[in-house]
Amino acid sequence: MALIFDSHSHYDNSQFDGDRDEVLCSLKSKGVGLVLLAGCSIERSVFISELTKKYDFVFGSAGVHPIDCIDEPLPYLDRLEQLFKENKKLVAVGEIGLDNHYDNSPPELQKKFFIEQLELAKKLDKPVIIHSREATADMLDILKEYKPKGVVHCFSGSVETARQILDLGLYIGFTGVVTFKNAAKSKKSAEFVPLDRLLIETDCPYMAPVPFRGERCDSSMLSSVAEVLAEIKGVSAEEIIETTYNNAIKVYEMEGLI
Repeated sequence: MALIFDSHSHYDNSQFDGDRDEVLCSLKSKGVGLVLLAGCSIERSVFISELTKKYDFVFGSAGVHPIDCIDEPLPYLDRLEQLFKENKKLVAVGEIGLDNHYDNSPPELQKKFFIEQLELAKKLDKPVIIHSREATADMLDILKEYKPKGVVHCFSGSVETARQILDLGLYIGFTGVVTFKNAAKSKKSAEFVPLDRLLIETDCPYMAPVPFRGERCDSSMLSSVAEVLAEIKGVSAEEIIETTYNNAIKVYEMEGLI
C-alpha cells in the first residue's frame, strides 16, 4: 500500500497541544509515511525543528508567514539561516508570501520579508513554500523576478494562475478544499495540473476534507483528498498517493534524508 506524504501541516499549532504526541504517533498506522511541518515564525520554526528531531518521519520548514512578519523581531534572517545550518531536516524556506486578506500586516512589509526570504532560499539552495491569499498578481510578479524552486501551497486559484505557476517550474499543493461542493475552481485547476507537479496537503488543523468538515484536520484525512483527486484525474487513489509522495520527496530534495 502506498503511503501518504502530508506535504504541509501545522502540528505545532496550539490545537494539538493536548495530544500532539498521540496524534503524530498514530499516523503511521493510518497510512501516513511522512509529514512536513511548515514554519510561520521564528519561534514556531524553532519548535518545529525540535519536533523533527523527536520523530523520524517528521520534516520541517522554517520561515516567516506574511501575517506574522509584523511581530517578528530583527534580525530574523540570521536566526533562520542558523536553524537551517543546525538541522538538515528543515528542508524548505516557508511558509512565505503575501496575504491581503487581513489588515494587520502592511503590504510593503510583507513584500520586504517575502523577497528577503526568497533571497535566503537562493543563498541556501533551498526550495520555498509559497502562501498567497488575495495577492495573486503581486505574488506572480515577484516569483517571475526571483524564480525560486518549490511549491505554491493550499492552491484554490484559477487554471490561468496554475498555468503561470507551472511555467515557473513550481509545484502546486491541494488541500481538503478540493473536496468541498463549492470548489469548482479548485477542481478545474486540479484537473489541469499534471500528476508530476501535484502535491497533497492538509494545512492541518484547518480545512478538514469532506466527510470530516468541521473537525480538527490531521494527515490521515488526506485519503479523502486522494480519492477526489483520483476521480478528477481519472486514476486510482493509490496512484495519487504514490505519485504525490514521490513528488514531495523531489520538491523538498529529500532523497538522501529518508
